[in-house]
Amino acid sequence: MKKPFLIFLISSGLLLLSCKQTIKKDQDKRTIEATENTNDTTSWAITGFKRPNGVNPVLSPIENAPFFSEMNNKNIDWESNDVFNPAATIMGDSIYVLYRAEDKSGVGIGERTSRIGLASSANGIEMHRDTSPVLYPKNDDQKAFEWPGGCEDPRVAVTEEGTYVMLYTQWNKKVPRLGVATSTNLRDWTKHGPAFEDAYQGKYKDMATKSASLLTELKDGKLIISKVDGRYFMYWGEQHVYAATSDNLTDWTPLEDDNGELKILMSPRAHYFDSQLTECGPPAIKTDKGIVLMYNGKNLANENGDTNYTPNSYCAGQALFDNNDPTKFVDRLDKPFLIPTASFEKSGQYPAGTVFIEGLVYFKDTWYLYYGCADSRVAVVIREN
Repeated sequence: MKKPFLIFLISSGLLLLSCKQTIKKDQDKRTIEATENTNDTTSWAITGFKRPNGVNPVLSPIENAPFFSEMNNKNIDWESNDVFNPAATIMGDSIYVLYRAEDKSGVGIGERTSRIGLASSANGIEMHRDTSPVLYPKNDDQKAFEWPGGCEDPRVAVTEEGTYVMLYTQWNKKVPRLGVATSTNLRDWTKHGPAFEDAYQGKYKDMATKSASLLTELKDGKLIISKVDGRYFMYWGEQHVYAATSDNLTDWTPLEDDNGELKILMSPRAHYFDSQLTECGPPAIKTDKGIVLMYNGKNLANENGDTNYTPNSYCAGQALFDNNDPTKFVDRLDKPFLIPTASFEKSGQYPAGTVFIEGLVYFKDTWYLYYGCADSRVAVVIREN
């Protein structure tokens, strides 16, 4: 009687083991399928950025930094209060960071004068700063747009021929305007005035405009300005994402819908990290999966915000647009790929927490993403390709 019972136990055990293995295989298969589906829907995103240990912030204010201001007619410590919201590009064998610097001429966000400084780095981390700003409010034909607030929040990209294009905010403390400047050496800039000054007989000249991301593509290991159907293209906007095109990179025409209003490509979402603003970040990148636009999402402070993130905080997101039709929205990340975590990202002018991305470069097979920290410092995250 023992042998049949033993055989029964063994058979039952084998059957149970077989069932468990089958169940496990099915579970593994479902897990793999779920992972593949997740990857399939977000594999277009450029993620995996990491904070390098012990190096951030890479730029901080300098208390004693005298510069003669034509606007003030005296020496000003031009980067003594805050440095933040940086652009980035490559020239020669170095990374160059162009950052917004504020003096101590006022109290509160937007009340001081901003100038744009320049720092270079051979490794993307150790910065060597120019002693004077490279773009600032002068006694020139742009002073009506730039006095007394100055020049803010640059984004920079370069043509294949080596012309650098800066899109920045001209701030006269009345209306913020998207301005354009060009250079061939990053130090001597020619101002071209408001980007939308002439479009539609000046329809958008006096409208609040800011935050532009030029379309670029990776070519021979370098991000360069790209075209769509023979024209330059940019995403822009603070609350919503809009678009504009140009034949010459200095005069831009915003795209409108059939009703003659600005064509909205993407908007904030209730209950997500970008519930209040979707503000364009560094230059957009054309990839084989579509155009990747990195942007800054601001979280609402009410019931329509995302409770996973601090009210009013800025986190970094990514959206995908169609290569053939760059106005066609395809997808976006539901969670930010970069959030404020370090103490200097959650203290300063903007204590709600800010990682404000504006500068992205591809340098020696590595992505470097530079961002403003709480409107007070500059930091970098790195992703090896």
